Amino acid sequence: MSTNFSFYADINLNSDKNFFKNIFPYNKVPKMIFLENNLKLDLQKDIFITDTTFRDGQQSMSSFSVADIVSIFDNLHKLDNNNGIIRFSEFFLYTKKDREAIKKCLDRNYKYPIITAWIRANKNDLELVKDLKLKETGILMSCSDYHIYEKLNLDRKEAIKKYISIAKEAFESGITPRCHLEDITRADINGFVIPLVQKLQDLAKSYDKEIKIRACDTLGLGLPYKDSTLPRSVPKIISYLKNKCNLKSKNLEWHGHNDFYKSVINSTTAWLYGAGAINTTLFGIGERTGNTPLEAMLFEYLQLNDAIEFDFSYLNNIKNIFENKLNYKIPPKTPFVGSEFNLTKAGIHADGILKNEEIYNSFDTRKILKRPPVVAINEYSGLSGIAAWINNFFLLESKINKKDKRLLKIKEFIDAEYKNGRKSCISNEELKNLTINLNIIDKNLENII
Repeated sequence: MSTNFSFYADINLNSDKNFFKNIFPYNKVPKMIFLENNLKLDLQKDIFITDTTFRDGQQSMSSFSVADIVSIFDNLHKLDNNNGIIRFSEFFLYTKKDREAIKKCLDRNYKYPIITAWIRANKNDLELVKDLKLKETGILMSCSDYHIYEKLNLDRKEAIKKYISIAKEAFESGITPRCHLEDITRADINGFVIPLVQKLQDLAKSYDKEIKIRACDTLGLGLPYKDSTLPRSVPKIISYLKNKCNLKSKNLEWHGHNDFYKSVINSTTAWLYGAGAINTTLFGIGERTGNTPLEAMLFEYLQLNDAIEFDFSYLNNIKNIFENKLNYKIPPKTPFVGSEFNLTKAGIHADGILKNEEIYNSFDTRKILKRPPVVAINEYSGLSGIAAWINNFFLLESKINKKDKRLLKIKEFIDAEYKNGRKSCISNEELKNLTINLNIIDKNLENII
């Protein structure tokens, strides 16, 4: 479709650079500045998650093979459990391997996740999207003066013309542009971002289409507090984009990084103030400190809507692919997926688990994550820890009590090990053999003696 609609005649942007040095002094850490405001929560009924593991995530670690990508994609689909909460998955297009992986994933013909792409704001990249017949692509549109002036060597007017031009080309090719507003938490929201998005909205309307906007917290500088000031305020960024630019929530997405430990809270805040989508990666992989973890946002979602069920056995499958195929070691204490997520070593905690699992387990991890609470045995575990380990390891319905005198033999073995200089925890294999050899449980692991 062609149009005579002019997008440039009334551009009158302030071309003065604004690096917000009162907030980003550089010789000190960034500052938090607060003002009162009257923003209200705007949580939508249809909120969802998008994935960029194969784009932003993959560029931060060793390259995935085609087989790895397809296997992870299969498990993402199954993890979603046909809910459509993991709605889109974003891919690179630049290598033969990436394009082959996209074709194989498209051949799966899954409803979710929907496959999309990521490109720079140029026509050559757009040709790659056309060749694969994808219906949507992300387009990089850097929006802070740090990027516009210092990286792209443009001014604001030149940048907005460049971005409008490539979005127009996408619409004319039947492709929905998803505009990635890079470095938005250091951008002039009212002086550049809002005028840009309004122009993009006008362009979309001229084609009777809709534009998508991804607000990218490139350096993880966003703040979740409603009284914090622009450009760092996530509530204001989302509220302003939605209301000043008349964006539908389903077309407004947040992409966060974890440089200041705020990727998850900022992402949830974006949902709460009107964004429909949160962009994530599996296990939070990504540039520098990483992106918002997909699994974290699944649990944020469940805390907002417990009517949905995900099949987390497939999250365990993905973890195994990362650790065994990609040599990526997930830190043991990582929430939900780390090997020590629901593991306790303290005797007093083990005693609590022995009395009632709910005391030190915040939800039924056995049912939801397919992972029972685990007790690691060391010199501090005591009889409570030993009893809890036996009950959980052997999945006993008739529980062993910490007062059972047969446990004393196991404790004597443990005490002797650490008295002789042992540093590591007692292994599951050692404890299993001790339990069976002491006739605490029979060799068939069926009858409690």
